[in-house]
Amino acid sequence: MWAPTERFTPSNSSGFPRGLRGPRGRFSGVFGVDKLKASAPDRTVPRYALPALFAAAAIAWAVPARADSSVLTYHGEAARSGHFVVADLTWERARSIHLDTAFHTELAGRLYAQPLYWKPPGSRDGSLIAVTERNIVYALDAHTGQILWQRQLGTSVPVSSVPCGNVLPPFGITGTPVIDPASGTLFVDAAVSQSSGLRHLVFALALKDGTILPNWPVDIAGELAGKDPPFVASLQNQRGALLVAGGTLYIPYGSFFDCRPYHGTVVGIPLSDPHRVMRWATRAMGGGVWAPGGIASDGTALFLATGNTFDATDWADGEAVIRLSFDLQGPPEQGDFFTPADWRNLDAQDSDLGGIAPLLIDVPDGNDRRPLVLALGKNGKAYLLDRTKLGGVGGELATAQVSANGVFAAAAVYPDGDSIDVAFPGTGTSCPKGDSGLVVLAIRGGKPPTLSTAWCAPVAGWGAPIVTTTDGRSDPIVWDLGAEGDNRLHAFRGDTGEVLFSGPSLNGLRHFQTLIATHDRLYVGADGTIYAFAF
Repeated sequence: MWAPTERFTPSNSSGFPRGLRGPRGRFSGVFGVDKLKASAPDRTVPRYALPALFAAAAIAWAVPARADSSVLTYHGEAARSGHFVVADLTWERARSIHLDTAFHTELAGRLYAQPLYWKPPGSRDGSLIAVTERNIVYALDAHTGQILWQRQLGTSVPVSSVPCGNVLPPFGITGTPVIDPASGTLFVDAAVSQSSGLRHLVFALALKDGTILPNWPVDIAGELAGKDPPFVASLQNQRGALLVAGGTLYIPYGSFFDCRPYHGTVVGIPLSDPHRVMRWATRAMGGGVWAPGGIASDGTALFLATGNTFDATDWADGEAVIRLSFDLQGPPEQGDFFTPADWRNLDAQDSDLGGIAPLLIDVPDGNDRRPLVLALGKNGKAYLLDRTKLGGVGGELATAQVSANGVFAAAAVYPDGDSIDVAFPGTGTSCPKGDSGLVVLAIRGGKPPTLSTAWCAPVAGWGAPIVTTTDGRSDPIVWDLGAEGDNRLHAFRGDTGEVLFSGPSLNGLRHFQTLIATHDRLYVGADGTIYAFAF
């Protein structure tokens, strides 16, 4: 379990998570780790196949985020693909991308969350949304960096409020917020220091001016008081991105480097009635939902990955990909989860399956497309799963050792000929010597589907890649940050791995940081600032 810190000093290591001393560079810190639980029975027609509204949403979410519109959520869409369509960003133009010196902003606090981009309907101009560990939300002019408004959401949390871990104070907002475009509202979870201790408060802010909306914030521990298992705010870290789906806000929770007792938790807050809070939690202690991408959705269900549990003799929701219905109800059944057959060993080794949020991919299969889930774990393995029936214990369609150490942060998904390619940070097991740090897998349909290493690239650091194309397929470019390594922005041709760009060293990049693409700029969040790259 990792927390929003500079550095942890766990009892079972020298201060770095297992497997993080590879070519991508050492961590100078670690993030909040958490655990989760499952639901929804397996049927030929799933019970989460909701009315036409959700079917339409599923179609929309399958389309890459267009850079002339808003970036409302982590990696651009609910499926967490990290794929942005930027019509003018060709391979050749990527070679001349440069820091925009006309853009300048100063923010207070460390920044781990991905920035968002809000362009109201009919508006020519957009604004950036940035949140920091000092519990400050900023709206910035996307062209100049000028602060349009800012909102302080309570006092950030000192280290004394957390009973374990070596947390560098203060911390507050770590998980990436989410925008509801229908209402023009930003939702964000802030860890706030109060006289009673740490509280997780969920706020709804009007994007036009940062006003806190009526009936908000929601105190998660207060709403869940008396529930079993208990939600202990001082032990639960909120690292994963928030998600809005089907009129409900979903928030994943983990812990501070396995600071017990905690349970992996997903909270659902109906937007129409924010104090009618729903909750799903792991049966076993632990099992945090801590990946930066949080929860993924294809419009019919929620998908999440959990980490290690403690003292579980029978499987109880840890080390798993879990499919939940939108109401977060129902016991886990064979079709609703996947866990590797060696889940007990993964528990014992703290080799969480949940280092990256589940990737929802549709792979070409003859004249059809097959819905799959790709899971990447801290054990360096990739697991391909059937999205309609995840397979239970050991029920993967295919598996391969793809990294010599752990896989963390997030990945980017894009089409490439007859394959779907996935770029992720790691030390590839099939990479030429020295070409490691960024690995790209090619996934192809078939019975079973196959996965193989397409190409690798040397990147020193631990950022999370995205990909841009000009029309959804053409000129794919993989962008990656050498966060807490060389601290540079890198660009590679998505089909061959050819280097297109390597930028200047950037100050203040935090591990797992990712970037976003708009129609004319790329934006990178860092401590105290946002960097803009123009093309």
